[in-house]
Amino acid sequence: MPGTRKLGRTTDSRMAMLRAMVTFLLENGKIETTVTRAKEVRSMAEKMVTIAKEDTLHNRRLVMGFVTKEAVTNKLFTEIAPQYKDRNGGYTRITKIGPRRGDAAEMAIIELLPVEKPAAEKPAAPKAEEKKAEEAPAEKAE
Repeated sequence: MPGTRKLGRTTDSRMAMLRAMVTFLLENGKIETTVTRAKEVRSMAEKMVTIAKEDTLHNRRLVMGFVTKEAVTNKLFTEIAPQYKDRNGGYTRITKIGPRRGDAAEMAIIELLPVEKPAAEKPAAPKAEEKKAEEAPAEKAE
């Protein structure tokens, strides 16, 4: 269940840390942190993107209540959220990168996923029927 990890901090400190990390993630697209923090950041960041899919004044105020920079909020509503309009969740990826040298804490990179281009833009492979049609005249010529 998201939001249940205390991360060794008081509530105020924990929320300030998560707000800063979500803001930084949305601003830069990728951050390096511990695995448990990354899982908490993923939960909050995905909620922000879901809210930002619909650009209303109410939704902007909800996001501004959590994200600490107005420029990042504008970027979220104008650039990030429209890319994911056809996607129902799963906007981030967590990749484990091994233990941290100082205290052996398990580290991870959390990043926003790149948007897949629609199928219409991808070059289509030749269909099997077209291949058969091309082979048939060659056999008749012999």
